[in-house]
Amino acid sequence: MTTVTEPTGLKIMVIDDSSTIRRSAEIFLGQAGYHVVLADDGFDALAKMSDHRPALIFCDILMPRLDGYQTCALIKKSARFHDTPVVMLSSKDGLFDRARGAMVGSNAYLTKPFTKDSLLKTVRAYTAVEMSR
Repeated sequence: MTTVTEPTGLKIMVIDDSSTIRRSAEIFLGQAGYHVVLADDGFDALAKMSDHRPALIFCDILMPRLDGYQTCALIKKSARFHDTPVVMLSSKDGLFDRARGAMVGSNAYLTKPFTKDSLLKTVRAYTAVEMSR
């Protein structure tokens, strides 16, 4: 039997208009002991952030109403959430997409579909500071 050694209690927000992506992330992160907050678009995410205060945010780029670039920019402009790491999610793996994400303040870029290992590796990389507090 495998023991989960991930920290519990850290909140990870996943913003994606795809229910399949949200559910996959929820399963992978939940199995690793993280608390997962789901949002189906940028407006939904911004409404939930104050209540949940996530330690890390995964944000899809292509979403209706408020896209991932706009959502990330608003998060990074917020005094309360400026230091919260944002990882952009996209099915495209182009230099332009990565550069545009960096311009709005994203910390990293993860290509969809992601694997459990790539998702958890990204979480570990960006929550190590949070865990040491």
